[in-house]
Amino acid sequence: MSSSASTVRAWLTPSRSSSSTNGGAPSGATSAANRWRYDGDAVAWRQAITKPIRLNLQFDVRVAGDTMTGHSRAGRLPRSTVTGRRRA
Repeated sequence: MSSSASTVRAWLTPSRSSSSTNGGAPSGATSAANRWRYDGDAVAWRQAITKPIRLNLQFDVRVAGDTMTGHSRAGRLPRSTVTGRRRA
């Protein structure tokens, strides 16, 4: 994923059959994505991270083919642009 501030290599494996899905984060950080919402090509979820600092993130993205674009928010911080692409 890329944001306006930096690039982070991470992965998500969403499942329509589960309300909680594990994601991946670098550098020993762990996270779990939850509260998935699907509406056509729009996808939203929440995710808590513990490194480099503890944050609760909210994502709103649109999926088109193998790419996604949208925004994330971390508490009171300004929203960041998010982009991603399907891993090969």
